[in-house]
Amino acid sequence: MQSEILFGTDEQMTSLMQKRKAGGVVWKVVFLFATSLAILFLLLLLVSVIDSTFGYVAVRNEVEPSQLVAGKDEVSEFSRAELETVLQEHLSSGILRRVIHEKPLEERSDKDLVSLAEQYVIKPSVVQTWGLGDSLLETASIKEFMAANEGLHLTFRSWINWSFLTSDQSANPLNAGVRTAFLGSLWIIMITFVFAFPIGVGAAIYLEEYAVDNKLNRMLQLNIFNLSAVPSIIYGLLGLAVFVRSMEHFTSGAFLSSVADTTANGRTILSGGLTLALLVLPIIIINTQEALKAVPDSLRMSSYGIGATKWQTIASHVLPASIDRILTGTILALSRALGETAPLVVIGASTFISVDPSSVFSKFTTLPIQIYQWSARPQGAYRNVAGAAIITLLLLLMAMNSFAIIMRDKISKKKRMES
Repeated sequence: MQSEILFGTDEQMTSLMQKRKAGGVVWKVVFLFATSLAILFLLLLLVSVIDSTFGYVAVRNEVEPSQLVAGKDEVSEFSRAELETVLQEHLSSGILRRVIHEKPLEERSDKDLVSLAEQYVIKPSVVQTWGLGDSLLETASIKEFMAANEGLHLTFRSWINWSFLTSDQSANPLNAGVRTAFLGSLWIIMITFVFAFPIGVGAAIYLEEYAVDNKLNRMLQLNIFNLSAVPSIIYGLLGLAVFVRSMEHFTSGAFLSSVADTTANGRTILSGGLTLALLVLPIIIINTQEALKAVPDSLRMSSYGIGATKWQTIASHVLPASIDRILTGTILALSRALGETAPLVVIGASTFISVDPSSVFSKFTTLPIQIYQWSARPQGAYRNVAGAAIITLLLLLMAMNSFAIIMRDKISKKKRMES
């Protein structure tokens, strides 16, 4: 009788269980559909990027190789002596001096000489490009195009290759690369981590372990949650006002020398890193708080029971038990920072720069900004270059996330072995 009062009759319980089971099936279907839809969109994106990264390219040479060396239609067929002669005779005096200053011709490899001859003497230009799908399925129309346009050379090209990764930006898409943008992204992420990680973890420890439940701390916690949802461009405006303008003497590096101003004018790697550090700081704080909450209170009580202080308990028990979750959340936050464009554009990141960053006070660009700049150009070939840059960015993101997973698994395994 008492059970019927609390839970109802058997028929009512059976009906309730059936409804709950039916509701569970419905939500399971909804979640599976949402997951499948997300995977489908990601696959479509990946297919689109891969399609633009490989395919046929129709190229017109400003100077044909056969005009330089009779009987040879490709620069790769030239002998080393012929390559050196062609470069010495056809390069302008300024370019030749710069090339020799970087590295004498006789000390360069045959591959380097071929690359120099193609870039500065042959000067190929892209007339038309085709994606991987069109290259495989529309061969007839490609042949018709080549037949209607004499003097073109058709080659199958992979836009992402070692030369693409090691070359700087260029006005010619055939010679463009992402080295400068790749290094800029690494510098930015390093600065972001150095500033955001210790401050974020320290703030989370205070809020979770030390702060009392009063109105001030509740207001502080609410603002942290709100800041995590602020659009990234707002952080860009904050970085422009604070780091670029108000702190220009510091972020430009002028305080380290007698020079009152630099060409960067505060629009440096340091400003970009600090701006993105502010962007991910609320995320790191929230992730760290959740990781600390997951540590059972029994672990803290056992430490207090043997006479440990609060800080000893946190340093020796709470942090080691939650460090895997903290690292995972931090790496995911940095992955978001790596893909940001708007705040860096606002603070004045360069859209075209061919000089590698050498310090935190250097001008910079990043992979997302470079992708945006290439995608906005009207020439079709730059869309292929942008596709190759997208794959490079995805590989970098995958490497960071894989590092987070490996570190988490190693730390978790070490904790299990110690326990």
